[in-house]
Amino acid sequence: MALAVVDRCCEGAAEMTILSLITPVHAAGTDYLASAYASLTAQQLPAGWTWEWLVQEDGEGVEASRHLPDDPRIRISRSRRGGPHVARTVALGRSTGELIKVFDADDVLTPGVLARDIAALTASQDIGWTTSAVLDLLPDGSLASFPGNPVEGRIVSGAVLEHWEQYKRPQVHPATLCARRSWVTALGGWMALPASGDTGLLLGLDAIGDGHFTSRVGLHYRKHAGQITAHPEHSQGEEWQARMRIIGERAKSLKALLSQELVRR
Repeated sequence: MALAVVDRCCEGAAEMTILSLITPVHAAGTDYLASAYASLTAQQLPAGWTWEWLVQEDGEGVEASRHLPDDPRIRISRSRRGGPHVARTVALGRSTGELIKVFDADDVLTPGVLARDIAALTASQDIGWTTSAVLDLLPDGSLASFPGNPVEGRIVSGAVLEHWEQYKRPQVHPATLCARRSWVTALGGWMALPASGDTGLLLGLDAIGDGHFTSRVGLHYRKHAGQITAHPEHSQGEEWQARMRIIGERAKSLKALLSQELVRR
């Protein structure tokens, strides 16, 4: 049986350079889609750029189209239930953008963040990914700072892994990632994990090459009881240990293989 698809492609965007925002969503997450869309349409992109929004329904009964307007830049599809990181990678296969932007269904983009992402990645061709500062959006509507940000500018390859090995969390937030398509596809998209697949992608990108950090807040990261990070097994237990091990092992293996290739040359 064919999966239901609502594919509202980007009309008139053939001459434009595209940034693809990728959003997995399950039924409980649709309540926040309208707020996410409002923050997206408020963005102003540089001349010659446009965006497409790949909304990937994770399983049946999501009906994301009921919560979003008829905008040709929105492309909605459904895949079998596999968790957010599998849904993201399926959406990656439908995307057309030169840049890939992480955008969770319950988060809010701040004004100008997409333009800043594009500026960072077009200014330095040897930088493959960029992140930005985050404020937590609490249930009462207040904002709280995210501790431990690095200084603005280039993040040398390996620095994210070094910090992660010490604290088991990166010093930049993977929910703000924007990266070159070729780098994301070279890694196979997101790691197929029940959680932390975005951290796995971030550490993989860090192993491939340098990134960039923007100190201006680029995202309001919504905190609520239904998110994956609120699950009791997210940061402890046997599953957590296995996730942390494979995330770190992959990043170190990538770094070692790339170093060997450079030596051969």
